[in-house]
Formats: sequence, C-alpha cells, structure tokens
Amino acid sequence: MTRSVPAIDVRGLRKSFGPTTVLDGVDLRVDTGSVFALLGANGAGKSTTVRILTTLLRPDAGTVTVAGLPLPGRAHAVRENIALTGQYAAIDDVLTGTENLRLAARLAHLPSAAIPGRVRDLIERFDFAHVADRRAGTYSGGTMRRLDIAMSLVASPQVLFLDEPTTGLDPRSRLVMWEAVRELADDGVTIFLTTQYLEEADRLADRIAVLDDGRIVAEGTPDELKSLVRGGYLELRFSTDADLTHAASVLDGEIDRAALTLQVHTKGDLPHVAALLDRLAAEAVPVEKFGLHSPTLDDVFLTLTGSTDETKVVR
Repeated sequence: MTRSVPAIDVRGLRKSFGPTTVLDGVDLRVDTGSVFALLGANGAGKSTTVRILTTLLRPDAGTVTVAGLPLPGRAHAVRENIALTGQYAAIDDVLTGTENLRLAARLAHLPSAAIPGRVRDLIERFDFAHVADRRAGTYSGGTMRRLDIAMSLVASPQVLFLDEPTTGLDPRSRLVMWEAVRELADDGVTIFLTTQYLEEADRLADRIAVLDDGRIVAEGTPDELKSLVRGGYLELRFSTDADLTHAASVLDGEIDRAALTLQVHTKGDLPHVAALLDRLAAEAVPVEKFGLHSPTLDDVFLTLTGSTDETKVVR
C-alpha cells in the first residue's frame, strides 16, 4: 500500500550560523491532517526549523517539501498554503478583534464579498463574539491567542505552524487552546507544533520528534517514546521508618526516608505489581498507600537530551 503525500517532508536538513551548527542532518515526515510536535530545549533548533519550513530562512543543505511544494524554489506558493502563529501575538492592539480579522483577510487577498462571512465564522469558532468589537489590547492572554490563531486561519491554510503557542497562558486558557488545536486537526488541517510543555505534546500530538543539539534523537507516538525509557515504578508509602526498612529488605528499590516511601521499578503489568504486593503481604509488611507511576514524556525528554552521548540512544 502506498503512503499518502506528506504535508511536510524533510531530508538531511542543515543550517549553520557562522561556526555554530544549529541543524545537523534533520529528517522529518509529517502526515497530512496530523498534529506533529517538535520538542527540544532552548537552543536545540526548534525555531530555526520552523523558520526554514515557513520560508523565512534558507537552509544550507537538504531537501524540504511543504504542502507538496519544494523549498526554497516554490517559496511563494508554499506561503499561500501555510500559516504561522509565533510565540508572540501578531495583533494590532488598537484595532478591535473584528477589525484585526478583516485586516488579515484583506492581506490574504480574500474576495471582498467573502470577508464578512469568513470573519463571522472565525469569531464564532473561537468563541470571542462577546469581545469582538472591543480593542484587542484589552483582551486577556488566552483571548488574544485565540484571535491570533483565528487570523492565521483566515485563508484556510493546509498547514498551520504553532511555535510555542501557549507560552505564558494560564492553565484554563491553555486547555481552551488545546481544544481548538484538536478541532483544527479533526477538520483536516495539519498542525506543526513546537512546545516546551511536555504535557501539551502528550495531549495533542499524533507523533513527536525530540530535537537535541541540532539532531533528531527520537521520534514516534507518545506511547512509543515512553516505552524507550525505564520510568515506570510502584511507589509504596509506609507509616513508620521501621516498616519502610522492613519493606526495603523484601523488595529492591529507591528509599526516601523523609517521605517514608519506597520506589520499586516495574513494567506496570498487573501480574508483576500483584506479585510485589503479595511478597510484602507474605512478610506482614503494612503498606499505608501505594500508587503506580507510568513513564512520562518528562522521563523521555530528560533521558534523550542529556549532556552525554550515552543518553542519546534512539534515532
């Protein structure tokens, strides 16, 4: 079975600024209609990747195709099929929300007759009708971000780049943004997301790539990435230090005497967990509380973006 044409296809992407290599042979494939997250610490090369994919920067080497069009040769055509929402809202604070959308529509060369309807649709979709006629400078951070994305969608792009879109938002506004992103993907828009919020990538992304020192060190679904690290453990809490010491003589684990807890590594399957608890019961060790902790993207990120080559084990 042949694979569909990807929304983004990158092979051997390289970029340097003077003697500093920022991207060193990056390969990426983003399926059409999916949410793809690029993770990396500050300076890893995320923003440089986005700038190249959105035609704002030329690569030094490699092949890049966006929306089925090669870069840099078809940069103008690519710009007609993509939109970018950067880390800071590109909004005129003096204009109202409605006026900002109309301005974006005119800049996107929408037919005059189509602009009012498109503006109304976006206001309703992003739920800011109650403030649409107020100056954008009076908006909350969450509402301003929703307006920013709405402006990016005026021309119905095939691919939407979101460069750390929820930075600085409160938890409630972040949840609203996540819902909006998932709805866009459900409607067939391809989302390329960069973020430092690992929970955000876990909640939204169909696939995730981890960028470290200009290279992709891991790529896969969230569950596939979590399976790469040893992060699952059973945490046992005890009411006395004597019980904790007794438990540690029965099971191998990491002791935290201040918290009176013992962490025992496990794959998390029921038979193994039950066997561990049965061993404590057989030794009459009273357990005050226990909980099972699965590997998280935090574990993946910390493991794969360490400072030593030994941590960079997955390509």
